[in-house]
Amino acid sequence: MIRVSENKGFILETKNTSYLFSVLPTGQLEHLYYGRRLTIPEGAEEGCIDALTEKHAFYPGNTIGYDQEHLQYSLEDMRLEMSSYGKGDIRDPFVCITHADGSRTSDFLYDSYEIKNATLSLKDMPSSYDETGKAQSLTVVLKDKSYDLTLKLNYVVYEDCDVITRNAVLENTSSEKIGVERLMSMSLDLDRVGYVYTSFHGAWAREMQRDDVLVTAGKHIGSSITGTSSNRCNPFFMVHPLETSEDAGEVYGFNLVYSGNHYECVEASSFGKTRIVNGINPEGFCFVLAAGEKFESPEAVMTYSNKGFNDMSHHMHDFVREHIVHGEWKKKTRPVLLNSWEAAYFDINEGKLTKLAKAGKEVGIELLVMDDGWFGERDNDSCSLGDWDVNTKKLPHGLKGLADKINGVGLDFGIWVEPEMICVKSKLYEAHPDWAVNIPGKPHSEGRNQRILDYSNPEVVDYIIEKMSEVFSSANIAYVKWDMNRIFSDYFSQYLTAEHQGELAHRYVCGLYRTMKALTEKFPHILFEGCSAGGNRFDLGILSYFPQIWASDDTDAMCRLSIQTGYSYGYPMSTVTAHVSDCPNHQTLRTTPLETRFNVASFGVLGYECNLCDMKKEEVAAIKAQIELYKEWREVLQWGDFYRGKGSAQMPMVTASTSGSAAVPFSNDNFTEWTCVSKDKEKAVGMVMQRLVVPNAPFHCYHAKGLKEDALYNLYNRVLKVDIREFGDLINTATPIHVKKDGLLIDIIAKFVKMDGESENVTASGDTLMSGGMHLKQAFGATGYNGEVRHFQDFGSRLYFMEKK
Repeated sequence: MIRVSENKGFILETKNTSYLFSVLPTGQLEHLYYGRRLTIPEGAEEGCIDALTEKHAFYPGNTIGYDQEHLQYSLEDMRLEMSSYGKGDIRDPFVCITHADGSRTSDFLYDSYEIKNATLSLKDMPSSYDETGKAQSLTVVLKDKSYDLTLKLNYVVYEDCDVITRNAVLENTSSEKIGVERLMSMSLDLDRVGYVYTSFHGAWAREMQRDDVLVTAGKHIGSSITGTSSNRCNPFFMVHPLETSEDAGEVYGFNLVYSGNHYECVEASSFGKTRIVNGINPEGFCFVLAAGEKFESPEAVMTYSNKGFNDMSHHMHDFVREHIVHGEWKKKTRPVLLNSWEAAYFDINEGKLTKLAKAGKEVGIELLVMDDGWFGERDNDSCSLGDWDVNTKKLPHGLKGLADKINGVGLDFGIWVEPEMICVKSKLYEAHPDWAVNIPGKPHSEGRNQRILDYSNPEVVDYIIEKMSEVFSSANIAYVKWDMNRIFSDYFSQYLTAEHQGELAHRYVCGLYRTMKALTEKFPHILFEGCSAGGNRFDLGILSYFPQIWASDDTDAMCRLSIQTGYSYGYPMSTVTAHVSDCPNHQTLRTTPLETRFNVASFGVLGYECNLCDMKKEEVAAIKAQIELYKEWREVLQWGDFYRGKGSAQMPMVTASTSGSAAVPFSNDNFTEWTCVSKDKEKAVGMVMQRLVVPNAPFHCYHAKGLKEDALYNLYNRVLKVDIREFGDLINTATPIHVKKDGLLIDIIAKFVKMDGESENVTASGDTLMSGGMHLKQAFGATGYNGEVRHFQDFGSRLYFMEKK
């Protein structure tokens, strides 16, 4: 709901939050409040707004008074909805403009407002949408006091999911061109300091590692200059008091519907205020606006909760599912796929893939994906990107012939593409060297033997749309993995003039969006999955077209534990894809239990990436059982509410306080809990995972989350058999003859003799399982083993299932 008081106080309300600002006597917009929903009765708006308004009589020493008529105001000591340099506010600005006369001062003052029952509609970028007709938008029009420019601040209120979105539109209504050096999407001023800025950083194969910084002075910045939203710093971030936990305390969550260079800043001012901004990264950015032109900033997303991180995450999850993800696959159950990459890498052919599909069908796989290597002369990563014609040596019957064979086995068929890239060793580069992003005549720094196609050039975008349409329509293709395996270097477009080179990064992203929009509309039945060397472009812009994204090229279960936990703060698990792969893991060479690999991956959109044809019969049987179980519970796992429990802070296993110990007994850092609960709270799946065994520490307790307190639930586990070889030489304490732990005899015995795993089965109230917790059967502690003991070793895990009685 949006209300406006008689004296221009703006009140934006969601189900549980209020957002207020008003017009100052100077004409600037003063931010008043964002937090728990306030009780503001009809007719009492002015008094409530007055209570929230800062009182000023004289501006502080050594600051700038706004003007002679308002010497009580220094903009440096005000909470503002937007700001700029030149009139006294020296904090991180919302907008920076170079005017035709060389000045960089802006002074945007209130002019008018408009309320609509509508959402944003941006010309070159995606934005959130609403199918219920309940969303409202507010546009506040500001005009520069000294220059003929108009700035529109847009707000969209999504009441049910407690989300407010923002963006800005700058219109050059003058007769001269200007340079836009910065236009943020959101600015929020809070009237205290000492907040924690939580951001998510990393690199290839270790995305979304949580980092907490207490901001008591100065600026703390998160940003990307890679040309993508990047694995170095995701655009999602949080701001919260130090004491906030998963289930208690205040937290603000922020994101950006954008896939390029982004910027976030949390700044503590000299006057006890915190400023938060996000938007396009101003580094290297300058957009020239001719007379009559306008520039739109991407849409920013804000939410607030006073019930901790989990509740804030649920706001974001509901928003993404309902108002970002589009199309046929918005709420459609995702298939279990088998990807060929780690099974064969580039060494693929029709026979191998058909054999792999048959093995997949036997275990319950629903979709076979042919990864890189099917086109041009692509036997390695040094050539052929851009040449999207089938390699008939590998696929003599083309894509259609292979797809028909895979379909004949009973599986859907998918392919991998990387349409934003071009290799120097390619026919496309020979024909169009000017289509690559590089500086003519200058050395180019390459990544993965490839260059980036210039999507700021409409001719390039038109070609890719046409070529990909040809590929996607050439066979019965049900799935497309869209990859981008390098970041930008040597920013330069041969399409743009020298004056417009600062626009390349943004224009590239807009060209990408045009490409994705055209292809997803033309092929609505295809399930598109985003990928960028794993999670190098995991953002709301991509999710506006592709309903799921490959979270990381790292499939190691231990690494995925923190990676998927990181994503869960801002993104629903229905958007996060996760695969079970072989061991030793191809990224870490670590060996983790097959069941743990499945348990972790099952909390995302499950897939497999291994050579089923070469696996042992026991492993194949285990995978078949896993997939059968997943299909039984995937509606809960894909669409339920995800909760983080113990161990979600992503703290390192070894800290100064551990004095070098491998793990701390009973520490939450060594033990992770996840719970996923169906929307109707009828069913839930829980997982616990241990990083390293702690000797003589057999006690563990699993705390469920999200259940109905007064309902009864049957909690049970998946009872598994334990391979006797896991006990090594200890088996001789129970065998009548001596058995060598690495000998042939133990392998023979292991085929026929299995140890019983523990069984958990209890019916208890939701309140008991959440508050008291399920006290699990003891873990192995070197004093004995039977069916009442958990075999719970390094990287061990368990799934627990809960059904309402």
